[in-house]
Amino acid sequence: MPIIECVPNISEGRRAEVVERAVARLRQVPGVRVLDYSSDPSHNRSVLTLAGDAGPIKEAVLALFEAVIPDIDLRTHSGEHPRLGAVDVVPFVPIEGVTMDECVALAKETAAEVARRFQVPVYLYEEASGDPARKNLEDIRRGEFEGLAAKMAAPGWAPDYGPAAPHPSAGATVIGARMPLIAYNINLATDRLDVAKKIAAAVRHSSGGFRYVKAMGVRLEDRGIVQVSMNLTNYEKTPMFRVFAAVKSEAARYGVTILESEIIGLVPAAALHATAEHVLQISSFSRAQILEEKLRGTE
Repeated sequence: MPIIECVPNISEGRRAEVVERAVARLRQVPGVRVLDYSSDPSHNRSVLTLAGDAGPIKEAVLALFEAVIPDIDLRTHSGEHPRLGAVDVVPFVPIEGVTMDECVALAKETAAEVARRFQVPVYLYEEASGDPARKNLEDIRRGEFEGLAAKMAAPGWAPDYGPAAPHPSAGATVIGARMPLIAYNINLATDRLDVAKKIAAAVRHSSGGFRYVKAMGVRLEDRGIVQVSMNLTNYEKTPMFRVFAAVKSEAARYGVTILESEIIGLVPAAALHATAEHVLQISSFSRAQILEEKLRGTE
């Protein structure tokens, strides 16, 4: 059976009961597996990871909208992470037995149905978007929910599907197709937000850093520290260990150390294999040397 990964992000990370209701609804969809979900109260955001074939995955996304729109009102929402909608972003990722073109078609079909059924405007992004100015998520999300009405009224920013104005409480949604990415955060042993923002600017592509890194500096109020929050969009060309080393080096310039790093959601095994091989300087390392891989017969 073809496998598509879907990683919807919802704008709720503080009310566990809201997240649990959404996850419970997803688990009721036949043919869909909920692989992982995690919430961040500072970001006020949850990341869900689903897998299945195209039909069930589409039904799961529609079920997610149905579950969270009554519970999430962006007019009263606050958090460190930029957001446009209650269901903020929905990427479809080809994993096995499916092409990127098929994921693009699925993104467009799902976007049209979301707009029709819930009256939520939808923007397409990454591989699903035919407009170079609207491929990058951060460009679409710039201005966030508070600036959405004015943005949608500006030339070139009508949604791909749905109403020409935001949904009153659910805003708008961004749906697309992309390759796997790693949501990777590095927490710094300081409360200096200016340092986190300078480091983020040094490593992200848009300001001269690594080609496949998107980054921002945020404050984690509940912990009294700051974070360099990142998406690694091609872990083969910009591996995790290289990004970690760069952040560590930049932090040292300001007399700051790394407290810890974290992975949000799931991560491809190959990304961890590459990190282990590099950090430990293992000679001629292969996946066949991993016990669990050998037991599964997937060398």
